Amino acid sequence: MTAIAVSCGDPSGIGPEIAIACWLKRKQLGLPPFFLLADPALIEARAKLTGQNCTIAISTPVRAEGLFADALPVVPLENAQIDQPGTPLAENAPGTMEAIERAVALSLSGEARAVVTCPIAKKPLYDAGFRFPGHTEFLAHLAAQHLGHDVTPVMMLAGPLLRAVPVTIHIGIAQVPVVLDIPTIVAICRITAAALKNQFGIAEPRLAIAGLNPHAGEGGSMGTEDEIIVRPAIQILRAEGIDARGPLPADTMFHPAARATYDVAICMYHDQALIPAKTLGFDDSVNVTLGLPFIRTSPDHGTAFNIAGTGQAKPDSLIAAIRLAYELALNKEEKNIA
Repeated sequence: MTAIAVSCGDPSGIGPEIAIACWLKRKQLGLPPFFLLADPALIEARAKLTGQNCTIAISTPVRAEGLFADALPVVPLENAQIDQPGTPLAENAPGTMEAIERAVALSLSGEARAVVTCPIAKKPLYDAGFRFPGHTEFLAHLAAQHLGHDVTPVMMLAGPLLRAVPVTIHIGIAQVPVVLDIPTIVAICRITAAALKNQFGIAEPRLAIAGLNPHAGEGGSMGTEDEIIVRPAIQILRAEGIDARGPLPADTMFHPAARATYDVAICMYHDQALIPAKTLGFDDSVNVTLGLPFIRTSPDHGTAFNIAGTGQAKPDSLIAAIRLAYELALNKEEKNIA
């Protein structure tokens, strides 16, 4: 059995201390084995600063599971990092990128069961030459390098009460109807339905697809996109045997009775998905990237530079991310999916 690879994200954020907190709760919560890809000196410094009594063991991925019960396994980075909580540093960017790259490589080689990533800050990465819009795009690039062709990463927020997928993500609201099209909706839904089957273990996934406009356009009287883009996409999906329903008015999709009728909400833009997802599970929702040849989850929060190093950060979302990564990996392994 292999352990889960955890990258600590921006080391000036809360990633190191919530990773330590997860290990400290390992027995109480029955967490699966994981190891950190990090600078051991930084992890030791952060544990001391935050008063976390943590035994650290320099490890390899193979040895991590055997060490996990008695010590936090840390697989050292080649790039040293500076522990300066609250102040993101471009000098730390090479180590941040290295940790992500190595976590992916270890997962693809079978030396890690899954990848869990703590939050990164974009500016120090950009200052160091990082050329990707964010974490997800970098992961998709690494996957494409491995596979030899492009992949379409799909963002899912998965919580105990709701799974939600935004079709468009980090673009201005005015751009959503410009970039939204039938092929994109169909592709996102296909990937989501396949992941729900193969990773989440849902035999016949039910997709509730939100309309773009108020009241899902109300027959075109409140915008035509739902009739000329969203509905035709749903018709294609249904013809393929995917249980896709909609377009549905977004304002009535998220109450308890409505949520009981579907397995995932497909939303047309960022806030349409993330507002209900975070309202229903702020501390225990997990960001899952679908469509990759490896399991990747992450906490659903940012670097929290303002409280880094203070010991105030809650590990709940990272705990949920580690648990979900393990569950998804087990489901994938049982189906013997490469």
